[in-house]
Amino acid sequence: MRLVCAGGSSDPPFRPGSFSPVVNGNHSHTLTASLNTKLRSFLKYWLPLLIWLGVIFIGSTGVLSAEQTSRFIVPFLRWLDPKISIATILSIHFALRKLGHLTEYGILAVLLWRALRGTLTSTRNLGIALMVFMVSAVFAASDEFHQSFIPSRTASSRDVMIDICGTLVGLTICWIFGRARRAPRIF
Repeated sequence: MRLVCAGGSSDPPFRPGSFSPVVNGNHSHTLTASLNTKLRSFLKYWLPLLIWLGVIFIGSTGVLSAEQTSRFIVPFLRWLDPKISIATILSIHFALRKLGHLTEYGILAVLLWRALRGTLTSTRNLGIALMVFMVSAVFAASDEFHQSFIPSRTASSRDVMIDICGTLVGLTICWIFGRARRAPRIF
């Protein structure tokens, strides 16, 4: 008994030795698979980074100005210690805001490292680290430049330096985890 495929041919509708069907010479499945792979790669590696860049940008507007953040930090500090002095509140508020800069750029560095490592698989760690450092520094400077146009914000070169320090912290974390991954296992 001989099977006859659609179109009267006895040949199967796929290339011999291939697991992907090609119907009537239509190679659209390979294009679809390629697009699906690229979309998954984008969603996995680049979308979190783009969302975080948006969070940083929104944070550099009046939404997270000192005036706005003091609305919830001051009452919280007064709740913790009703006798806290204004000078102490201002110092804590200032430190928390600067810690926010450090943290947001540390996260940016980790997300950018992850996106670049997932995309540029043949690039060495030092090259990735330099790219992350440069992109983060440029974004930090542009973020402060953006703040110079917001009435409730002030641009500060010190904040750029704090952002760069946050980038270095994030890069250090990535470097440590990257080296730990490659360490040979004894057991």
